[in-house]
Amino acid sequence: MPLNELQIRNAKAKDKPYVLSDGGGLQLEIRPSGNKLWIARFPINGKYTRRSLGSYPELGIRAAREKHLEIRAQAQKEPSPTDSFSAVAREWYQRKMENVMAPSYARTVLLRLEKHIIPSLGEIPVNQIKPSNILQLCRIYEDVGKRETAARLKNIIGQVMRYAIITGRCENDPTAPLKNALAPRRVVHYSTLTGKEDVQRLIRAIDAYQSPMVRLALLFTVFTLGRPGEVRHAEWSEISTERKEWIIPGEKMKMGRPHVVCLCEPCMDVLKELRILTGHQKWLFPSARGDGRPMSENTVRVALRTMGFTNDEICPHGIRAMGSTILNESGLFPGDVIERALAHSEKDAIRAAYDRSLHLESRFKMMEWWGSYISSLLKE
Repeated sequence: MPLNELQIRNAKAKDKPYVLSDGGGLQLEIRPSGNKLWIARFPINGKYTRRSLGSYPELGIRAAREKHLEIRAQAQKEPSPTDSFSAVAREWYQRKMENVMAPSYARTVLLRLEKHIIPSLGEIPVNQIKPSNILQLCRIYEDVGKRETAARLKNIIGQVMRYAIITGRCENDPTAPLKNALAPRRVVHYSTLTGKEDVQRLIRAIDAYQSPMVRLALLFTVFTLGRPGEVRHAEWSEISTERKEWIIPGEKMKMGRPHVVCLCEPCMDVLKELRILTGHQKWLFPSARGDGRPMSENTVRVALRTMGFTNDEICPHGIRAMGSTILNESGLFPGDVIERALAHSEKDAIRAAYDRSLHLESRFKMMEWWGSYISSLLKE
């Protein structure tokens, strides 16, 4: 039976999406957010595909039926399936993400593609994707408060579309008109400690922590200001005691470029103690289970909570924020030296290439100052 306006208006949201059929492959999908989306379902080359037509009530039932018929008629003229968004997106991922970017980052991008983007846009020919298709997808996440997710999905779609342009599949990037269409992201700062007394309390608590491995992992994090994932996956082969450097390979870094961490003297002392415990293994901080994997990502977080620090006070990533704030407030070091030491990406490609070897001497001096500052808090 075809749908009528009363049925559509009375359709209530449920915990999971469900559809009401109008017949002939036209469906109305009811989302948990309450959004109602017209979907055309029809076969192409023997396989059923779904197309988003628009949302109700912006697109009424008569207009949806007309659009549905147009879409079905156009299906016979579709480009080759190799030009679908899904095909282009997977090709882009293989060439630009897989084995190019850091594995953890590449996995996150692939998850967003497969879970959020391809189910909605995958079967649409890449040269027929419109700004409205993308906005409709992003609004689903905006409507439930996931602004960051919406922005990241738009960014990924934009990268795929720009790849499609340079490979001759389409002529325009439909994400470009959406520059100001999405709600602004909420800026979330990592919780951290910056006051001298609070930092001193943290450092003393770390120094007194009973587990030697976790204590050294925390001290290594403090002295290097490394990201938690970088610290957990640090390998002894990456440490140069002669040059006092930790060279993180590009495949472990988010932007795919190697990064040099300057090791201060107190950090070298940490490594000397650590080498007795794990110097015969691959990882600086191996899993306590002895399964060949690095330390669990929750180990440091649990340690901070055990020491009495709440999530609102400091989180593992907040140690970097602590260092960044104190170094900037010292007034002793240029901002670009601090940013380079923290491996923050440079948006200017030319400047980024220049900065790879820039400031090493300054960064060594800065990290020695940082190491001395932290060590002094234990002595006072």
